[in-house]
Amino acid sequence: MEITEHIDAVRREGVLLADAAARADLTAPVPTCPDWQLGDLLRHIGTVHRWAAAYPSKGLRAPLDEPGRQAVVGPDPSDAALIDWYREGHAALVTALSEAPADVECWGFLPAPSPLAFWARRQAHETAVHRFDADAAAGSPGPTVDGALALDGIDELLRGFMLRGRPKVHSDQPRTIRIRPTDGPGSWYLALSQEPLTVTTEERPEPADLTVTGPAAELYPLLWNRLTVERAGQVELSGDLDLFDHWRTTAAI
Repeated sequence: MEITEHIDAVRREGVLLADAAARADLTAPVPTCPDWQLGDLLRHIGTVHRWAAAYPSKGLRAPLDEPGRQAVVGPDPSDAALIDWYREGHAALVTALSEAPADVECWGFLPAPSPLAFWARRQAHETAVHRFDADAAAGSPGPTVDGALALDGIDELLRGFMLRGRPKVHSDQPRTIRIRPTDGPGSWYLALSQEPLTVTTEERPEPADLTVTGPAAELYPLLWNRLTVERAGQVELSGDLDLFDHWRTTAAI
């Protein structure tokens, strides 16, 4: 996806998130984030948007420390002002990403063609995934995400977050998982062992221990633990089903 497409996704998903929040009470539980109420979700995503906007807009070359983060986030809003506060931070993020020079130099934490490409992509998926949470709190699903965004989000999760730092996805015995979208090219192959997880997109002749197949718009929230297999509808699992349960309990972001 191009940077402009990611920015469009930030804009679109952020508006949908706010609209979902407006349909529910701030004390509504968030089923996809069991420890949160809707107000907690809005404070989290509103904080993240302000924090993320600071890097491309200010050209920050290092991660903000806690005083710096507090300075860019500002005071905690009252419950009465929370949705408006969220909308303001979301709009500021869209502006920061849209107006930043293509060659802006700033800090990021996942591999990307450029810092701006990183922040646009990361915030597109941060916003889209939490939009699923807001829909869940409101008790009604919103529109499915665009297929291209869903494929991109699967890739960011598997080849970005899952390979960052010291992931918890391990297996005492070597095991493999294939993620195969029915509406996109290729597959992702995950190799689990006692060593760090590896992820490739090269086709393999041998079958995986578990194959997860379905449309990208369902695989995306499923792999981000925002959708269950039972509710996915078009997702099929073949092979070692216990391996999928292992994924869901160890790969949560």
